[in-house]
Amino acid sequence: MSERLESARPDESPAIVWLGFMAMCVGMFMAILDVQVVATSLPTIQSALGIDPDQMSWIQTAYLIAEVVAIPLTGFLTRLLTMRWLFVTAISLFVAASAGCAMSGSFGELVAWRVLQGFSGGTLIPSVFSAVFILFPNERQALATTIAGVLAVLAPTVGPIVGGWLTQTYSWHWLFLINIIPGIVSAILAARSLPRQATDPSELRHLDGLALLLMATALTTLELSLKEAPTSGWISAYVLSLLTVCLASGGVFVWRTLRRDRPIVDLGNFGDQNFLVGSVLSFVLGIGLFGSVYLMPVFLAFIRGHDALEIGMTMLVTGIAQLVTAPIAVALEKRMDARLLSAVGFALFAIGVGMSAFQDPRTDYDAMFWPQVVRGVAIMFCLLPPTRLALGTLPPDRIPDASGLFNLMRNLGGAIGIALIDTIIYTRSEPLGQVLWTRLQAGDVEAATFVGAPLQTISGHSGSFDADTTALLDPLVQTAASVQAINEAWMVIAVLTGCALLSVPFARRPTPT
Repeated sequence: MSERLESARPDESPAIVWLGFMAMCVGMFMAILDVQVVATSLPTIQSALGIDPDQMSWIQTAYLIAEVVAIPLTGFLTRLLTMRWLFVTAISLFVAASAGCAMSGSFGELVAWRVLQGFSGGTLIPSVFSAVFILFPNERQALATTIAGVLAVLAPTVGPIVGGWLTQTYSWHWLFLINIIPGIVSAILAARSLPRQATDPSELRHLDGLALLLMATALTTLELSLKEAPTSGWISAYVLSLLTVCLASGGVFVWRTLRRDRPIVDLGNFGDQNFLVGSVLSFVLGIGLFGSVYLMPVFLAFIRGHDALEIGMTMLVTGIAQLVTAPIAVALEKRMDARLLSAVGFALFAIGVGMSAFQDPRTDYDAMFWPQVVRGVAIMFCLLPPTRLALGTLPPDRIPDASGLFNLMRNLGGAIGIALIDTIIYTRSEPLGQVLWTRLQAGDVEAATFVGAPLQTISGHSGSFDADTTALLDPLVQTAASVQAINEAWMVIAVLTGCALLSVPFARRPTPT
């Protein structure tokens, strides 16, 4: 296997290599973008297909579960099909599933196509990061990683604006139809440009079916528990049973996998110190990145009342800051210690997240501008150097498995981060509202200013309010309490992001490029 992957470093001209790599990047961008563009238009899809409100979230959940199961299988599938044919097969299935989603006439049909779409899309992301270290020599890997990283984090940023525009201008079907032409072009270019290697059907004989089932069960029950915990409660019977199944199946999977000579997922990669640190950083980045991309639309939609297009325009600031910073990140990554750049990136990202923890009900684009700039500048330093730490020193035969695990950690971090955010918002809004009522009844002018209540009504007041005043203040207090809960979520994410700095000193200095 090592010899096969060593030979993947192509003899073709650099232009052909870059063409194949860019085709892979387009496929990855589409897979990540798909999650966001669909999220903004779920109410439209629900209305069109007559879906019950309590079932609507399954349109996204089905995709995310299939994706998270597929990501760690990328190494096995690369050994079986080769990098070239894995990508061509995955992008072809993704295109077919996208067409199926667009033509769906019922909820069950749409969910079935979303499962196929998520599974095929899940292999595209780690395949791209594997290709960086397999296709390119050291001096080109920083640029290739930056291109892949920019597209990976730009997709969630532009997703709301693309989804909102497509739905408002055309119809929800175009959320899926936009994948077809770029997907076909990517498949053709990749088939012609990526290195040609022989497939290895013998890998199927070594497939551990039980381990695959255990891994799928563990990841599926984890995703479901994280989805349900904020509303059902972390200690509810349903959530606890899911977590129990997750821990049991995950434990048996790890035990079985570590005992096999040819495991379906090479967990031995975590024995590499730099890969372990890089994976920790990837996990924490998932919390911060997915969390911030989730919190902003929640605030702008439910507090400020903006539509998907307006939300997308506001969030575009982060994407622009990323693009401006990307060349600087490439230049510095070639010259500076990846550990130092990682520390700077995560410190800056934590500050950018923390800057959003002081919003009030009137916060909008202007107040959100600089926190987004800081986060946008930091993101490339949170992605590029940790990727180098995790994958840059591994031998080629270990990179596909390692890339799958590295990207899985980021997705799991995102899932846990969003579950944590929802838990804070659901559980903290009511007690924070009660505190605001107490302060208003005591005549607290500062609380009145934050809530947006008429100062003449609150100043000098003591005791309960009459019915008319209560009716006037109640929606203001509820909104303000939600803002405070969102602020707490921002601060928790900022602290967790900052904790990533504790892992950096444990990494070894990677070989300079």
